[in-house]
Amino acid sequence: MSLLRNSHERRKRRIRAKLRHINAGRLRLTVHRSNCHIYVQVIDDEKAKTLAAASTIDKDIKKSIKCGSNKDAAIAVGQLIAKRAIKAGIKDVYFDRSGYLYHGRVKALADAARENGLNF
Repeated sequence: MSLLRNSHERRKRRIRAKLRHINAGRLRLTVHRSNCHIYVQVIDDEKAKTLAAASTIDKDIKKSIKCGSNKDAAIAVGQLIAKRAIKAGIKDVYFDRSGYLYHGRVKALADAARENGLNF
C-alpha cells in the first residue's frame, strides 16, 4: 500500500510542478477525490490562499445528491465551483488533477466547470 501511495504522491508533485511552470500567474483549480466525496478548490499559489471551494459535503449540494462518490455528485460540484469562482471574479484557471486519471468523476467535474464558465 505504501508503494502505491508514494507513486501517487510522486505523480502529483511531478504534474503540479509542470503545470506551475507552464501556467505561471494563473490560479489553480485542484481536485481531491476520496472514496466517499470529491473536493475542489481554486487556489492562489502566490498568496497561498483558497479563493473558492466546493465539495459534496457542502449544504448546497448535500440536499440534491444521493451519494457523494458518483459522477452526478461530481457534476454538481463542478457547477457549484464554477458559480463560486465567477462570483469571486475568477474566470481563467489551470486544472490540477492531483495525480488522478482524467477519467470518471474527475473528468465529469472538469467538464461541468467548463460548461458553467471556467476557462482551462
